[in-house]
Amino acid sequence: MSAFANHSPSHSDRRISTVFWVLLAIFVTTGAMLWTGTGNAKLGVFLFVCAGWLISLCLHEYGHARAALHGGDISVGSKGYLTLNPLKYTHPVYSFVLPLIFIILGGIALPGGAVYIERGRIRSKAKNALISAAGPAINAGFALVLLIVLAVAAPQFDGVYRVPHLEFYSALGYLAMLQVMATILNLVPVPGLDGYGIIEPWLSYETRRSLANIAPYGMMIVFFLLWNRTVNGWFFGNIVNPILSWFGADWYALYGSTLFHFFNIGFSGFGS
Repeated sequence: MSAFANHSPSHSDRRISTVFWVLLAIFVTTGAMLWTGTGNAKLGVFLFVCAGWLISLCLHEYGHARAALHGGDISVGSKGYLTLNPLKYTHPVYSFVLPLIFIILGGIALPGGAVYIERGRIRSKAKNALISAAGPAINAGFALVLLIVLAVAAPQFDGVYRVPHLEFYSALGYLAMLQVMATILNLVPVPGLDGYGIIEPWLSYETRRSLANIAPYGMMIVFFLLWNRTVNGWFFGNIVNPILSWFGADWYALYGSTLFHFFNIGFSGFGS
């Protein structure tokens, strides 16, 4: 075993990266511009939501890494997983570029796999399951914060009459919808998604081995399933929209989706 493998996370291993600070600065700046009505509203919503989505992806993967660290895999520090730097993750394209393309083209919120966990270091099946659950828990927490802000601070909006700070609250609503989607979809027990990772430790070796070949395609399988109008309509009509409606965020999310897809390439996003 190398000295590198025994490396315990230092302060530098946990220092928040410049990349994350830049994303946070874009998020805050565009949010302030939307609140004050400065600049192009549609472009502002687009940048605000993209930055917020990338921030949530960083936090999602940080959740996995942090849980792995407490579970026994101290190598996550030396790999840079605790710095919130998306460039440090195993598959930046699969983990950040594809999820960003998914929300831009179709409004589908799916975090990709990124951090490599040395599962042999993890002390128990329960800790392995908690590592997989940590990512969706971050998305759920992010969604809850956004939805509570909308429920408490945003004026009632019915999609007809304009309300103060409409673009800002609509951007929050659409970002909240993406977080709700990410939480639910990532808990689907399909190989390659966290829902499968939660139950995988308790499956037999033969089952895990036979399903391993599906894992690289799990995210794409869910994505293409949602292209089916019946599946898509059921998912949004029976799961996502009722959650948003309970917090009074459904119309904000819908209008936010319209603003976000301002480039109008022929598809205005799922659930519209």
